[in-house]
Amino acid sequence: MNIKKVSEQLEITPDTIRYYERIGLVPPINRNKNGVRDFTDLDIQRLDFIKCMRHAGLSIESLHEYMHLYSLNDDRTIPARKRILEEAEKLDERIASLQETRAYLQHKINVYDSQLTQATNDLKLSEE
Repeated sequence: MNIKKVSEQLEITPDTIRYYERIGLVPPINRNKNGVRDFTDLDIQRLDFIKCMRHAGLSIESLHEYMHLYSLNDDRTIPARKRILEEAEKLDERIASLQETRAYLQHKINVYDSQLTQATNDLKLSEE
């Protein structure tokens, strides 16, 4: 699959994919006879994992370390990989913070809705 299709499928930009390849988060992508990147299912799975972990707040540095440890294919690295993934547990804190922000915004919207309703009612009464 070419980079455009992978980009659309994963909803990440081709530039981001190239960046991840350039910095070594994913191994070099095989190229077809025309020099165009030809992504395998494994390449796509890796990119999807990276996208997920970035959304969870994992740093590029932590992801780089994780991917390196994973590439060693050594069970002795499992505790270190697990510790890195546990950094993503901070996601719960971010979710809670976003929920608080959403609740505050909804409160403000409700206040404005109430004020608009009152203003509309006042205008109708003044027109009578």
